[in-house]
Amino acid sequence: MTWIALGLYLLNNLKAEDIKVLIWSVEWGINVTDGTNNASVPESGLVDKALLGLKGVVGGLVLKVWRFLVKAWKLGVAEPRKAIHALKVGLAISVVLLFYYMRSLYEGVGGNAMWAVMTVVVVFESTVGATLYKSINRAAGTFLAGSLGLGVHCISCKAGQNFEAIITGTSVFLLASAATFSRFIPPVKSRFDYGALIFILTFSLVSISGYRVEELFELAYDRLLTVGIGTFFCILISILFYPNWAGQQLHCLIYNNLEKLADSLDGYVLEYFKDNEAVTEDNCSTKQINGYKCVLDSKATEDNMAKFARWEPAHGSFNFKHPWKQYLKIGASMRSCAYCVEALSACMESEIKMPAGIGNLKKHFSNACKTTNKHSSNILRELAKTIKTMKKSSEIDSLVWEMNKAVQELQKSLKSVPIWLVLPTSEATDDDGKGEPIVAPLVEVLPVTTLVSLLIENAARISGIVDAVNELAVQADMKPAPQGNKTQHQPGDKPSAGEKLPFNGNVTVTVPMPIAHCRMVPKIMKPMEALRKICVTECCFY
Repeated sequence: MTWIALGLYLLNNLKAEDIKVLIWSVEWGINVTDGTNNASVPESGLVDKALLGLKGVVGGLVLKVWRFLVKAWKLGVAEPRKAIHALKVGLAISVVLLFYYMRSLYEGVGGNAMWAVMTVVVVFESTVGATLYKSINRAAGTFLAGSLGLGVHCISCKAGQNFEAIITGTSVFLLASAATFSRFIPPVKSRFDYGALIFILTFSLVSISGYRVEELFELAYDRLLTVGIGTFFCILISILFYPNWAGQQLHCLIYNNLEKLADSLDGYVLEYFKDNEAVTEDNCSTKQINGYKCVLDSKATEDNMAKFARWEPAHGSFNFKHPWKQYLKIGASMRSCAYCVEALSACMESEIKMPAGIGNLKKHFSNACKTTNKHSSNILRELAKTIKTMKKSSEIDSLVWEMNKAVQELQKSLKSVPIWLVLPTSEATDDDGKGEPIVAPLVEVLPVTTLVSLLIENAARISGIVDAVNELAVQADMKPAPQGNKTQHQPGDKPSAGEKLPFNGNVTVTVPMPIAHCRMVPKIMKPMEALRKICVTECCFY
């Protein structure tokens, strides 16, 4: 125990460089009677060089093993679910191996008990839903394939020895082809893809074995029994010992993505207008700003979790028929909003140099943009709270009303842009002494106007997220949350699509139509394309 404690202490406190110094600092010495110590000095030679090289190789291997153990330890501490899953798999295999060590159990299943061990290795997954999905598919595929294999074997035996191989080969060809084709059908692929694969494997095995093995019924019975034993212990251990539910993971992923999306939206808008107001690192850190990328990259994870969550029994706040598909709709609406945030980042990173006079235009839109962004992010956080607590929000209607009102104020500020904000105050003098105003091209104000248009479009997409969460609340029969003190408002009139908003000059800007379920970033840049179409050849502000 002392050596184990010492090893754990070194694992937590020493670095690889310290261990290397410790290894190479060991030397032999002889204590003399007069109290002195004579350290042994190695003699240089071919053998010594070989030993020195071998020592270096062994030391390098020790350092690599040590670094691997340190990484494994940190991974287990950071994500204990993975360590627990590994222990559960080891427990399941150990229980199934009892059929080999106990004589009575071994005689009951015969030498095919190894199929139970293989079933545990193949079927046991990290979540309960994935384990149930594979276990049920494997058991159903094995039973169906074994039954058909026995039927084909009986028919081929009655047909005679001359036709036995033909009937067996034809049945394998037809059923294997049909099962393979069924894996391309979307409903079958989403639920029974693994079962179809096991059906092909088992049917082929039983059919070929039936042509050479006389006791085919016992073979099919033993295989079905061992598979049933393996799947039973997998399901039992997965549910009873620290269960990891796929539905719970999907639930947490959705509301965490909503919070990350709200943080990214706040971060980009505050970063864009940071000249007018100081932005702290807590509100505008790089990790928070880039949180929308997690939303864009989570589609595959959401699909897999929703697929496995359908197989799970009722647990926690989730019933057996919980509307997991609605979570996918919420995720799609969030990604549509995240594409707008990505377009905001592209707008901020634009290479177009903003002239000095355009800074006044930013100040003109600053308060309206911040107010719209504030209400939009508040809605996202309130929706995250609704999903997290599984209770209907009593403030969402008020927040949507405030967001719509802020959008209308932003459109009013867009209509009331003074022309002097986009014109420099200086004048150029020609040879005749006549002053002419310096013209600001439309392309130089595109980043500002694009950001305003994207905030308006983002508000429309947030309304889509609100509708999806409200539909989830209805399908999941969520209870209403305690009423707050805020006054409930009715949703105000939204800005009409296609409305012409003048710039008090010769150029007008059109509010873009809401883009529903946009999946690609180029589609989100439609507000910028609409503005560019205004400039046919060389449109300028005068």
